[in-house]
Amino acid sequence: MSHRRFGLLHIAYFTMEIGLRSDLPTYAGGLGVLAGDTTKAAADLGLPFCVVTLLHRRGYFRQSLDASGWQHEAPVEWAPDTILEKLPGEAFIQIEGRMVTIHAWCLRVHGQAGHEVPVIFLDTALAVNDPQDRELTQALYGGDHAYRLRQEILLGIGGIRMLRAIGAGHIRRYHLNEGHASLLLLELLREESDARGMPSHEQGVVRQVRRRTVFTTHTPVSAGHDTFDLPLLRRTLDQESLIRFESLVEHGVLARSETLNMTHLGLALSGYAHAVARRHGEVSARMFPGHRVDWITNGVHATTWAAPPMAALFDEFAPGWRRDAQNLRLADGIPLERIAGAHAVSKRRLADLLSERAGITLPDRAFVIAFARRATSYKRMDLLLSDPARLRRLAEQRGPIALVFAGKAHPRDHHGKEIIKAVRGELQALSPAITTAYLPGYDMDACAIMIAGADLWLNTPMPPMEASGTSGMKAAINGVPSLSTPDGWWIEGCIEGITGWSIGADEHVTTLDEARLGDDAHRRADAGHLYDRLEHDILPLYRDDPAGWRAVMRNAIAVNGSYFNTHRMVMEYATRAYLARPGGQA
Repeated sequence: MSHRRFGLLHIAYFTMEIGLRSDLPTYAGGLGVLAGDTTKAAADLGLPFCVVTLLHRRGYFRQSLDASGWQHEAPVEWAPDTILEKLPGEAFIQIEGRMVTIHAWCLRVHGQAGHEVPVIFLDTALAVNDPQDRELTQALYGGDHAYRLRQEILLGIGGIRMLRAIGAGHIRRYHLNEGHASLLLLELLREESDARGMPSHEQGVVRQVRRRTVFTTHTPVSAGHDTFDLPLLRRTLDQESLIRFESLVEHGVLARSETLNMTHLGLALSGYAHAVARRHGEVSARMFPGHRVDWITNGVHATTWAAPPMAALFDEFAPGWRRDAQNLRLADGIPLERIAGAHAVSKRRLADLLSERAGITLPDRAFVIAFARRATSYKRMDLLLSDPARLRRLAEQRGPIALVFAGKAHPRDHHGKEIIKAVRGELQALSPAITTAYLPGYDMDACAIMIAGADLWLNTPMPPMEASGTSGMKAAINGVPSLSTPDGWWIEGCIEGITGWSIGADEHVTTLDEARLGDDAHRRADAGHLYDRLEHDILPLYRDDPAGWRAVMRNAIAVNGSYFNTHRMVMEYATRAYLARPGGQA
């Protein structure tokens, strides 16, 4: 790849993680997979786009479960030089007073018409660096707060400097995918203030930085927004960047605080900020008063997530869908029996996965309910398991049911590991009345098989704590309807009985009341409604009205699949963020 090619870039997308494929373990979950889907859509649409991220030589982690159901972690071994291209050039940053040298690798993502988007992976595993600095590109979300801050200095400040080093000199917009890269704003301030010969807090300098930056916030959970104590910041950040940060505080550009909140920094110095669903935009406006936060609902990359038999149908009935997934609205013309046939192939593939990884035989007539989420309290992984006796009765009355679960807990999240252990035990206790499996090692490949082979995709977060959610969108691409609480994207995507079903009422909750996680009455109500949906709406339709069920499958594709995709999402980025003036005005 030539430096001239980099010179044509106009948009730089900064993300701590990116999920492009399973053998490139530089992602932890939904945030990274969304970044990968965004990249692929930008390539399909021919945008002058590049991505900056970290290498993560040991990945996030490889999950295994012992006999008791307890999660164990192991590094993911992979060889960057077998997948990525080494780039010429190097960049330098200071961390704790030490000079750190950065090299970069590249993966070129090609779109449907051949357009190329370079993904640049920063690497500090170099002999010239101090041993602790070599570790900065080893583990994704590993280490302590100090390690995380050093990684974010590398991503934000180091990422800008690497773009300069490889000749990407025409960047017009810097898009921050969450607050992990917010320190790049201090580097842009340095460049702009040096160019103008003005202090970095001057309105003209700040205005120009805002003109060039876009910020995406992904979480309504306060713990998901990185904060760093000022003593740690002062020990770690280079003096020039620290002076600029303190100048912003002194002159009121940033609010005075005992910590640096990376989301607050991103919002204060970005000309356009957005949440990732309509309801999340409302929640974010409450979380961050004084900042204008728009919303652009997430999507998924349809070509990546459509299982081969379903993709073949789309090629036949919705030509052009690979370059513009909005063409999936033409799936409304696919004969219902063809959709059923394609799904049957995907379901057999899921049966093979269950046999291989869990030693489970999927009954021929089983209605498969799938759930795959990060193991944390607000996701309520165990809600479906609240009344085992009722589940058994449903299987007796309505035919065989299979429950397939998956998901990881963060290595330092002891409570999350306890959730997995408890859920696995509860699943095993349902046997033999119900076929159950908890699949370890959940990754992009397993996700693709689960979302295509399930009959129903389940999502049970406590509103309003699901910012968007994208797994249900992936399921919709494959004609798999969702059963979900009204939160995140599902508020926009659910047409009752047409594209899927919701659990509980939409209470229009826009403030975080985490105490409700322990509200037994609310939990019992949601669990009861979930079972009612299965008993009175979903299982009768599936068992007694095959044509009606297949119509819901087709609607999931034509209605939800055609809208909740990254082609539409990235086009909204382009028109509302990349081509807009500060404040989001065109």
